[in-house]
Amino acid sequence: MKRSFDPILLEVYKNLFASISEEMGVTLCRTAYSPNIKERRDFSCAVFDGSGMMVAQAAHIAVHLGSMPLSVASAIEHVSMKPGDVVLLNDPYRGGTHLPDVTMVSPVFPEGRKSPLFYVANRAHHADIGGISPGSLPLSTEIFQEGIRIPPVRLVAGGAMQRDMLALLLANVRTPREREGDLTAQVAANNVGARRLLEVCARHGIPEVRRYMKELKDYAERMTRQAIDRIPDGEYAFEDFLDDDGQGSGPIRVAVVITVRGDEAVIDLSGSAAQVRGSVNAIYAITLSAVFYVFRCIVEADIPSNAGGMRPLRVVTRHGTVVDANFPAAVAAGNVETSQRITDALLGALSRAVPDRIPAASSGTMNNITVGGQDPRTGAPYAYYETIGGGSGATPRSDGASAVQTHMTNTMNTPVEALEHAYPLRVRRYEVARGTGGRGRFIGGDGIRRELEFVAPATVTVISERREIAPYGLFGGEPGRRGENRIVRAGGREERQPGKFSLPVEEGDRLCITTPGGGGYGKVSARADETSDKRNGR
Repeated sequence: MKRSFDPILLEVYKNLFASISEEMGVTLCRTAYSPNIKERRDFSCAVFDGSGMMVAQAAHIAVHLGSMPLSVASAIEHVSMKPGDVVLLNDPYRGGTHLPDVTMVSPVFPEGRKSPLFYVANRAHHADIGGISPGSLPLSTEIFQEGIRIPPVRLVAGGAMQRDMLALLLANVRTPREREGDLTAQVAANNVGARRLLEVCARHGIPEVRRYMKELKDYAERMTRQAIDRIPDGEYAFEDFLDDDGQGSGPIRVAVVITVRGDEAVIDLSGSAAQVRGSVNAIYAITLSAVFYVFRCIVEADIPSNAGGMRPLRVVTRHGTVVDANFPAAVAAGNVETSQRITDALLGALSRAVPDRIPAASSGTMNNITVGGQDPRTGAPYAYYETIGGGSGATPRSDGASAVQTHMTNTMNTPVEALEHAYPLRVRRYEVARGTGGRGRFIGGDGIRRELEFVAPATVTVISERREIAPYGLFGGEPGRRGENRIVRAGGREERQPGKFSLPVEEGDRLCITTPGGGGYGKVSARADETSDKRNGR
């Protein structure tokens, strides 16, 4: 059969569109104000075709990228975009995920065109977006407590910043100067992406560019279908649990049945628990994102991550559950925690189908820390946000990696020097938590131990998981060790804390967090014991 495209050109365009996304990310990173964006790189960028289908993404944050297409679709639906416009949104019930994740969408109009031929978009996690506690990841019971909710609106119209809209946003956050800097950095990133797409069109012509956008989506679909076709037909079920919702409900069931027929799969999560009072509810876009991530992982080829990869998949949920929450459910932790448990459940189901390709559970939590108060050095409010890595699950062929971000997150840490420079905090300990990985033929990766001292009074909120239910091992492998949260008061008194808590702290108090290790794979062997002893210095 004769190809309708040049495979060499296909590879060129694959890398070209990905490089545009990467350059957008570099621009955002270098021009942002907050340590969370410029140091931790808690952002994502992508390129879309004229119908809002994702064509290419940078290697950024999995939970952002799989859900961003719904943000672009919402922007297209609600705003009639003109040249020079930038649409802003964060409303989880209108295409967003949780309120700190602010998405910007820009249309790209080649000269003489009356409608956009492409779109570029980026999403960045803002360290504060208002709400009842600093950092905007509160122990909330409804979305109104989580911060300012932004439907799709123009922040930039015809190239001009809408100062009244910007003023409205900045009046509702604790750190307006930092927010303004990050928002303008996002605008700049989209401008770079749009400019690069226009340069590509000028060089190669619009027809060829649009053609290879289509071919890349078709290619991703073919490769995804091939990967699914290698999975034996059948139904594969698995369930896992969130510890709790921070409001007294738990454990909370996340259940999936994956049905494989030929080169297509139905992913049914309708058996998951009803939505809860606390903020671990995930909206549908988060569930889609986890499915997209897991099935992209099983494709061994280096294919583009785009809309074509979702075509062989059908995702089934039940409205009003923790995997498809209804308004006005609290959702702040659904993005960061429930996304991880959905991933764990999906991988657990696939381990029944292809056991030689699926790892044991990783740490299963982003270990979210938010701290806020008044900086005594400046007298100004501050808001600090960080996620802490853990251990990755052992694989059928190797030990898990220690002290890394896993699955739905892909951020870096805030360097100690940058953290202590920006905030009234002192890092007392930051080390690998030896011995927290589950034993097995292959050993799970170890978690992290981190200790922060507060230099001034503050409010601290922690949203974490795997404090009650450990990351599972596979095929005889032992589970990873559960995480632990403690507050050590200035006088030395230790207070054990649950997985989700918010409380005031004073000068000299310390927050001590140990994150979970990954699960082990296969039955424990003499080799595993020897490796474990060496890794733990015994």
